[in-house]
Amino acid sequence: MKSDYSQAIPSAWQAMSKIFVALGDEHRQRILLLFDPGERLNVGQIAEVSTLARSTVSHHLKILHESGVLASEKIGKEVWFWINREALSETFGNVLDYVRDHT
Repeated sequence: MKSDYSQAIPSAWQAMSKIFVALGDEHRQRILLLFDPGERLNVGQIAEVSTLARSTVSHHLKILHESGVLASEKIGKEVWFWINREALSETFGNVLDYVRDHT
């Protein structure tokens, strides 16, 4: 066991931490499961099939977007979201690399 618990979190892990926090909520996980491969959804479409109020869906989408889990594009008045595969692949790859190299 290492004796220095206070060591700094690697900078590459800072963004990773935000992704894991965002994915730690069951509602946000359910939102992700709504997306078909390559699909873009807006808040109205997600709110329509969820048990959450539109404002709550918007809140969860904001957290997912700010963490990098979702990417977005505003077209007209509507914001379209899609899963940011690159960010998730990089994050999970970093975790697997760490496990492979340190266990």
